[in-house]
Amino acid sequence: MSATGKRRKSRELVMQMLFQADVGKQTADQVRKTFWDAREEVDAETRGFSEDIFRVATAREEEIDQLIESHSANWRLQRIPAVDRNVLRAAIAEMLGFPQTPIPVVINESLEIARRYSAPESLNFLNGVLDAIARDKKSAK
Repeated sequence: MSATGKRRKSRELVMQMLFQADVGKQTADQVRKTFWDAREEVDAETRGFSEDIFRVATAREEEIDQLIESHSANWRLQRIPAVDRNVLRAAIAEMLGFPQTPIPVVINESLEIARRYSAPESLNFLNGVLDAIARDKKSAK
């Protein structure tokens, strides 16, 4: 698998971990205990990047959720479908925790994951929220 493929797989796994924590009402530690058991085939590099983003997402959960709510055009966080909510959380965690990754890459990768897991009508919403957060992040510099 190419480096790009490993990164996408990592991002996908982060979204799944966040989804498990969100829908299963599990703590980050509970997710970590069970999540990797069923994924023995995941290589160390992919797992490491997933864990790094997941760590940022859980440590900065309140900040990330506030960003989503403030940029989601009157949508309360709990009204956003769970998959979409966690695609956003994973992307924003990467934006915040990995500034060396170009934001357009983060957004594009998130939309590719959403194409696989979200409803087609979610793509424009996700793109709009992530783009608005990216613009605000850029203007804050």
